[in-house]
Amino acid sequence: MSAVLVLNADCGPLQRVSLRHAIRMLFREVAVVHEAEPDRRIGVYPMPTVVRLVSYVVTRWRHSRGPVWSRAGVLARDKRVCGYCGGTASTIDHVLPRSRGGANEWANTVAACGRCNNRKGDRTPGEARMPLLVRPYAPTWSALA
Repeated sequence: MSAVLVLNADCGPLQRVSLRHAIRMLFREVAVVHEAEPDRRIGVYPMPTVVRLVSYVVTRWRHSRGPVWSRAGVLARDKRVCGYCGGTASTIDHVLPRSRGGANEWANTVAACGRCNNRKGDRTPGEARMPLLVRPYAPTWSALA
């Protein structure tokens, strides 16, 4: 089964659901077809690729302070680009190493390739003579989407 994108009533993306779930939403009249595949139908409904909710759903998680720190989030924020050499990143690096009191937080972590991560080791970028090409920051929900 293919996935169907669910939009909020204001056309903001919410999630992806199965085709079966989307048809149930149409049947219950909580959503309408926003985009559909041409000339394909499931019963009386066109085969949806995008459905839009009829009434607005408040998503509290989008209004919170920001996304919670995670390794996958750091890699997504930095677009898998190493913060030291600009190569393809496969891991993360703590700017101030955890052994020296560095925390798992957005402002202390950057994406890094394995080579740069091993080279830097248990040192700060200044001690390792490896200047950062990017400045770590706490992203917003929209920046990670």
